[in-house]
Amino acid sequence: MSQQRTAILLLAHGSPDSPADVPEFMRYITGGRLVPEVVMEEIRHRYVRIGKSPLTELTVAQAQAMQKELRLPVYVGMRNWKPFIADAVRQMTVAGIEQVLAICLAPQNSSTSVGLYKRALMAELRPDISVQFVEAWHDHPLLIQAFVEKLEPLWKDASRDLGAPAPVIFTAHSVPTRTVQAGDPYDLQAKETARLVGKHVEGLGAGLQRFAFQSQGMSGGPWLGPTVEKVILEFKKEGHKGLIVAPIGFVCDHVEVLYDVDIRFKEFASEQGMRFWRTPSLNSSPTFVAALSALASTHLGAASGLNVSGSRA
Repeated sequence: MSQQRTAILLLAHGSPDSPADVPEFMRYITGGRLVPEVVMEEIRHRYVRIGKSPLTELTVAQAQAMQKELRLPVYVGMRNWKPFIADAVRQMTVAGIEQVLAICLAPQNSSTSVGLYKRALMAELRPDISVQFVEAWHDHPLLIQAFVEKLEPLWKDASRDLGAPAPVIFTAHSVPTRTVQAGDPYDLQAKETARLVGKHVEGLGAGLQRFAFQSQGMSGGPWLGPTVEKVILEFKKEGHKGLIVAPIGFVCDHVEVLYDVDIRFKEFASEQGMRFWRTPSLNSSPTFVAALSALASTHLGAASGLNVSGSRA
């Protein structure tokens, strides 16, 4: 494999540059379908509250750190905002890239996330660029370690402040229930990530761990639960005075963390008289960058020509 012709492409959801961009952003998400004004206002409100999502900047920083470690070009493509996946493909074409390893920055595989990124990428690729797509990496040892490094010290501090072991709610973005009923592995993979992280935090017993799905959609039928609010109430009923939310379905700060967790769930916990902590996001954590780099190295080393897993060659 010619290393000079090989590149890595990190794929992410995308985030509007400002609250004023929300209507256009939502058109990309829905494929042009009209969004009820009440929904649009709610989403705009969330971005106003956090100011701006750092998703793009953090993803670019992750790519730069990876590039430095691997000494290979690393591109960034967003499905719903700039830089779009099409922009990244054009950049790779101009650079003469022939082989691409695509990694979706959603470790747990779902047709509603990874599947959509893959489709968007394949629609843009030219026949002279082959691609290997990493389907899932929810249980990668270094990913688990990166999450543990964020949770363990916080858990010890919170437990000390509470005077009792702090319970933990692991969260991931919800998806429509029909997706999982159709055989999507996302539900099981998200819970497996949480199980592995919890297992490696010394002293955190199984009885202190719960899983919840967050950021349920506002339309389209039922979405996976339980909700975070429901689990908070369960912990309150059990006599706990505080809790930690550990979003193991996300790898950097963005609106689902900065608004849904830091504002909504924190306010709800406070209303219930409970103290609240949230694990720091991975962002450019050295261990997380090492996880991405190891993931890429493994797949590049195993591939003789990258003509597998959705290749166009």
